[in-house]
Amino acid sequence: MTDPTPGPGFRPRAVLAMSPDVASAVLDGESLARLAAVCDLAPHPALEDLTTPRARTLLAGADLLVTGWGCPPLDADVLRAAPRLRAVVHTAGSVRGHVTDACWERGVEVSSAAAANALPVAEYTLAMILLTGKRVLEAARDYRVSRTRPDWLRTPRSVGNHRRTVGILSASLIGRRVIDLLRPHDVEVLLYDPWVTDDAARELGASRVELPELFRRSDTVSVHTPLLPETRGLVGRELIGSMRPDAVLINTARGAVVDQEALTDAALAGRIRAVLDVTDPEVLPPDHPLWQCGNVLLTPHLAGSQGNEWRRLADLALGEIERWARGDGFLHPVRRERLAFLA
Repeated sequence: MTDPTPGPGFRPRAVLAMSPDVASAVLDGESLARLAAVCDLAPHPALEDLTTPRARTLLAGADLLVTGWGCPPLDADVLRAAPRLRAVVHTAGSVRGHVTDACWERGVEVSSAAAANALPVAEYTLAMILLTGKRVLEAARDYRVSRTRPDWLRTPRSVGNHRRTVGILSASLIGRRVIDLLRPHDVEVLLYDPWVTDDAARELGASRVELPELFRRSDTVSVHTPLLPETRGLVGRELIGSMRPDAVLINTARGAVVDQEALTDAALAGRIRAVLDVTDPEVLPPDHPLWQCGNVLLTPHLAGSQGNEWRRLADLALGEIERWARGDGFLHPVRRERLAFLA
């Protein structure tokens, strides 16, 4: 007798594979009830170790894994323990940390909430582009010290967001959302992405340029490229040195994409400013000079989904599960051939 397939009346056996703390944060009571309405959901706690006797028992009957931050790698050994497994739905963005080649070789379908997680990162980026263009952070710091209102008529013409040039490094999910959010603003958007044509860039709302031109022309450069062997250290000393004086580098991608030593030298010299939501390593050593650098804003990897934004992740993942269970397939599939281009 063959196992039932997704379609009308199909109720997959679902197992949560993530840190139990993540499960409690991302999947609230309403989300769990919605999941239980379409799945036979394994009892709590969620699995963060897939080698225990309890994990092996649950995996043996699982049709679906609902994963999240803290999910261990789904390697060949795990898949041997899960002979019924058909799909993985990730309640966060990147699946690089847990979806292995063994999943693709077994034909396991994969979906991710990366599209939902892209929005808060893009919103953070837009906010930082506008705040740094207006020099709000510096003005607030000076105001706190002086307690006097500055003479606005002496504001340099380099301050403000009128006709600033914003360079986007990579038309990733997040990079595309940033370009879209910039549409209502009076800025010129440049894009570097070797996989995007001139026409495709124009459709997005940007002008495609080569990487050196992006850094040379932009008032703000925002990094959205995934960390791959070929992108490690991509933003190096030469590119950073070519940036306009007082230009801003924003990084919400991965710290190792940027040559941090070169960035530190340029920031300490007062040549450029930076907004870093990611560093290499995370967290920087306590004595690292960027902590005390007035030209740099460091934030603790908070651009992605947090707080009430977790509900957006859960809703997307649950929608995917509902579609898949009734046989309609995923709206947000992760394809093996596209994995190299994803964060």
